[in-house]
Amino acid sequence: MRRKIRWFRVFAHDATLPSMMKPALASLLALGLLGCIPKEAFVSPPSSAAAVARPATPAEAAPEKPVAPPVDLTPVPFEIARANFVRDTSARFGIPAAEIEATLAQATVLDSVVTAMSRPAERVKPWHEYRPMFISQARIDGGRAFLAKHREALDKVQARTGVPAELVVAIIGVETSYGGNTGRYSVLDALYTLAFNYPRSGDPAKLEREVRRELFFRDELAQLFALGREEKLDIAALKGSYAGAMGMGQFMPSSYRQFAVDGDGDGRRDLFGSLDDVFASIANYFVKKGGWVANAPVAAPATLAAGREPFNPEDWTPTHTLEELAARGYAPVQPVPAGITATPVSLEGSAGPQYWLGFQNYYAITRYNISKMYAMAVYQLSQAIAGREIPPA
Repeated sequence: MRRKIRWFRVFAHDATLPSMMKPALASLLALGLLGCIPKEAFVSPPSSAAAVARPATPAEAAPEKPVAPPVDLTPVPFEIARANFVRDTSARFGIPAAEIEATLAQATVLDSVVTAMSRPAERVKPWHEYRPMFISQARIDGGRAFLAKHREALDKVQARTGVPAELVVAIIGVETSYGGNTGRYSVLDALYTLAFNYPRSGDPAKLEREVRRELFFRDELAQLFALGREEKLDIAALKGSYAGAMGMGQFMPSSYRQFAVDGDGDGRRDLFGSLDDVFASIANYFVKKGGWVANAPVAAPATLAAGREPFNPEDWTPTHTLEELAARGYAPVQPVPAGITATPVSLEGSAGPQYWLGFQNYYAITRYNISKMYAMAVYQLSQAIAGREIPPA
């Protein structure tokens, strides 16, 4: 069902947004819709709380909670908000205002998008329930077949970036079932809906978060116009998730613009029709956004000494030395490189607690989706696709 928008609310990003929902602060500042918004360090993630082409259960809420400055929560009439958007996007990206107007005239609010975004969050599943949503024999077999079919292209990307071929395949498997479900929503309609009509719960305690999410989607709508100009895309024809993520890797427009690369050398970055571009772009995201280290480990199982309490850092940056972790009772159960730093990861397994040490490359996966369980699921799926044994859930 479609309906008209009557009020604008500012929008923004928080850590529960879908995968690849990368923040673009400079863009928000340029919009100038509600006065000057001070600089803030939003954290991405890509790809996916309300996962766009994965099982519907939201990913685990991220522990990273950057301090954000206050925003004006006062509603603005839709007509004013829309006019401001056209003016600011035109000035920001050098796109004629008439062109923006003509495209927005084709956009409508989708009640289905509002409903999907306003669904109550499910409880955070424990690891032994979460993992089967991502790792099944069918998904492993599908990944192995996909890897075998595209081995040459994936090996070239691995040689160039250091990102393993099986990890790129695992991301595609988790995000879109190897390209089988890239989304059925109009990207323009989805972003237009969430930018100007983000759902409100009516809970005053949630208002600022809802405002910030709306602000994020507003910026992504502006980024979509820039993307269409840069890549010669008919943005009114693009299909994706209800949150506006696109292609096999489910890139939001800002992530597409910043991290997509031309893998086949045809002068365009096509995440819809070029597998070479898709493979290269996912790997580039890991390198540029996540700081991927070639030929380095991702994670290692560990033990926690009897009587010691699990250490749960505020975020998953791998800043703790093995000596520091040993003092807290952690020990890897397999050899790891000397001098490496890690973050401890605790999971609720079917047979009791599981302990891991996550290294820089584990952290890189969390940049795609800020969830320790998402990162572990992608890593273990990649290992299974490569024919390596993985532990039980």
